[in-house]
Amino acid sequence: MTDSNSIGFPTATAIVIANMIGAGIFTSLGFQLVDTVNTWSILILWCLGALMALCGALSYAEIATYWSRSGGEYHFLSKAFHPLLGYLSGWVSLTIGFSAPIALSGMALGAYIAPYLGISEMTLAVFTIIIISFFHSMSIKRSSILQNSTTFLKVILILIFLYFGLTRIPGASTFLFDKSWKDELLLPAFAVSFVYVTFSYSGWNAATYIVGEIRDVRKNLPRALLLGTVIVSLLYLLLNYVFLRHNQLEDIRGQLEIGQITAISIFGQNGGELISFGIAFMLISSISAMVWAGPRVTQVMAEDHTLWRWFALKTKGKVPLRAIWFQTAITLGLLFTGTFEQVMVYSGFILQLFAALAVAAVFVVRRRNKSKRGFRSPFFPIPQLIFLLLSVWILIYLVIAQPLETGLGLLNLVLGFLIYKLDTYYAKKVT
Repeated sequence: MTDSNSIGFPTATAIVIANMIGAGIFTSLGFQLVDTVNTWSILILWCLGALMALCGALSYAEIATYWSRSGGEYHFLSKAFHPLLGYLSGWVSLTIGFSAPIALSGMALGAYIAPYLGISEMTLAVFTIIIISFFHSMSIKRSSILQNSTTFLKVILILIFLYFGLTRIPGASTFLFDKSWKDELLLPAFAVSFVYVTFSYSGWNAATYIVGEIRDVRKNLPRALLLGTVIVSLLYLLLNYVFLRHNQLEDIRGQLEIGQITAISIFGQNGGELISFGIAFMLISSISAMVWAGPRVTQVMAEDHTLWRWFALKTKGKVPLRAIWFQTAITLGLLFTGTFEQVMVYSGFILQLFAALAVAAVFVVRRRNKSKRGFRSPFFPIPQLIFLLLSVWILIYLVIAQPLETGLGLLNLVLGFLIYKLDTYYAKKVT
């Protein structure tokens, strides 16, 4: 008999796709074009992002099928290296890992359709996040229905958008195919632009945060991670081609609403308004996936640490209710205190750091997994080395180009370390 509180391959794949296709793809190109304008450079950026995501998905699939417990990096790093590293990654997931992308998607949703509805962007963002959080507080079955339906419609809307974007003759174009791309690849701005790209691809690991809720995890998890990542990578490359094909550089450079601007170029003002609502609907799917996955990290972390024990509680339907609303509160705090670009860069640095550490954990798994159980990453260690080299490149240039935001990320780690010490002290006192 099928457990109503567990999910299969389609839903796990939908979570990956929905997590990946969020605000980044419809907003980040404008920031990339501030300093990186050659079309080859842009396409290389997004191809590198796809390669990195696939290497990460292969790595996480191996780790998660060996240590099959919800929690993502928190569980992996605790088992592979030290509980402190796991705690810090859990702290990052708790404070910004999911809250920041949800806040960004809420900001983007408000920017796209709030003007048409006659309400403030912030009001719409807050209302949407609260309603979705409430829906996920009900049951895993209802979460699955919401996620599968919104993700399916999201992909259909993107395919419709791509069809018209590829078949209609553009009135203007940002295409620049010359040899300047060779010089752009060596600029710090290219590495910073890659941060926006990797943020857009983030979510390829989403299903690993809910491993404990996936049926036949050793079979379904790797398939979900890889299929979801491949589908999104192809859609991203085509979407960026369409964005560049239908806009002039001065119209989209530094702009947030790239999807809306492109829709107006393709369909006219009325059609652009309709597409803007479509993009907003896609963002609802993304918010939903992150509201589902994120609290599972908090809940698992709370099972292991006394200070957080209050958030370990689940309902009879295995829903981590307290963790859901704690994450929602943090998300709303980010909405009111950060700008879109600051939140993106601030979260990008610290999340990339822990993703790199998790991929490095594959080497530990290989040494310990004598029975060779679970999924085995093909071409080991090539995917892992590619991911780690690209991660180091990103982290170095972020420190150089965005010292304030990266400093805030590191300050967040220091705060997490202090809370870890407090948690350890509190646990000893209780026992």
